[in-house]
Amino acid sequence: MLEPAANRRLLIVDPCDECHHLLPSLRSAGWEVRSCSLGSALEHPCDIGLLRLRATHLQYPEAVKDLIERSDTEWIAVLSAEELRMQNVGDFVCEWFFDFHTLPFDVSRVQVTLSRAFDMARVRGKGTVQVDEPEQELLGDSRPIRELRKLLAKLAPLSSPVLIRGETGTGKELVARTLHRQSQRHDKPFIAVNCGAIPEQLIHSELLGHEKGTSTEVQQRKVGRFEAAHGGTLFLDEIGDLSLELQAELLRLLETGHLEPVGARRPFPVDVRVLAASHVDLERAVESGRFREDLYQRLNTQHVVTAPLRERHGDLAMLANHFAHFYSLETGRRPRSFSDNALGAMGRHDWPGNVRELANRVRRGLVLAEGRQIEAHDLGLQAVEEEDGPMGTLEDYKHRAERQALCDVLNRHSDNLSIAAKVLGVSRPTFYRLLHKHQIR
Repeated sequence: MLEPAANRRLLIVDPCDECHHLLPSLRSAGWEVRSCSLGSALEHPCDIGLLRLRATHLQYPEAVKDLIERSDTEWIAVLSAEELRMQNVGDFVCEWFFDFHTLPFDVSRVQVTLSRAFDMARVRGKGTVQVDEPEQELLGDSRPIRELRKLLAKLAPLSSPVLIRGETGTGKELVARTLHRQSQRHDKPFIAVNCGAIPEQLIHSELLGHEKGTSTEVQQRKVGRFEAAHGGTLFLDEIGDLSLELQAELLRLLETGHLEPVGARRPFPVDVRVLAASHVDLERAVESGRFREDLYQRLNTQHVVTAPLRERHGDLAMLANHFAHFYSLETGRRPRSFSDNALGAMGRHDWPGNVRELANRVRRGLVLAEGRQIEAHDLGLQAVEEEDGPMGTLEDYKHRAERQALCDVLNRHSDNLSIAAKVLGVSRPTFYRLLHKHQIR
């Protein structure tokens, strides 16, 4: 259950004068606001963090990254529009922060963003929110996303565990939610837990719970996440961060279907489907003794791989337009399309932060765009000429050029393949043959 609005905790790190002027409106909206320096931020538990990005933070970004990785929350960056235009700043914000605000503050939009971040923090971090939000979909029509939807439709009715693999920002939690929503458990709780965000000394109690009186400090019974998810689905993100002791407890629970909280007289049955994900290579973790092989085999009964955005050819433009429409509604700004320059730059970018990075760059572009369209520089990207690469045969060059042409035209016209074929000057059957040849769709 969510805490009352009056208990929503906001931490402002390295605040500026504009941040201090924002305090009265935040407190009147029910936020409990504290401020501190970056060095002491981890000592102050919070639901949402607001960080005024400064030059010192960019000189030593590892300190900011460490804070974000170790915090059980979502972080919002505060900076000027001029600072956001700097490429290194924009890239950093897009890859690491939930959202950002440019100065001066738009108070109404700040309130909306804080509320969204608060809901996301509760889902990802503390994991006690039952899914009751509008239906989310895996958007796209590329081959990887079509195959993923088909696979999820087959796995959803099962009760066996599923191991979800993929790079950061590829939508592993969205996959877990899709499996839950399409299952017979859809009207029961969906609980998401970021195992790496909960302190090691608390994770055991958070997952399994404890009975009243297990120590002098424990005066009431605590319901763990497994018990809270009874009848539904438990998503364990970053499961590779669990200790070997907890891995053994999890394996026992999966094999017996019985939960034994700390201090309980006897175990009792729970009906929970476990979905798990991890950013670490679990096979290597097994080889090095950091992850139990028997638990790995139990979780890997079924597995799903989320494709990185750079392999989802044709989905870029669709996703970018989706985020542009969404954020224009949220911010009250007029919708903008993307210039050919911007689409070309997006098509050549590697997207290390995947869909999450794309969403943040589009959000940035809407804020910075001054013309009728969003340009590449608004996204923090540059349309660069092809760089000299290693020499190859003429056929190699033809093959690369053909594939690049297909990817470029799909980035622009993924919603109308007839137009895409016409732009390339080929028939629709030839266009499909080329797509199949290059395994693009």
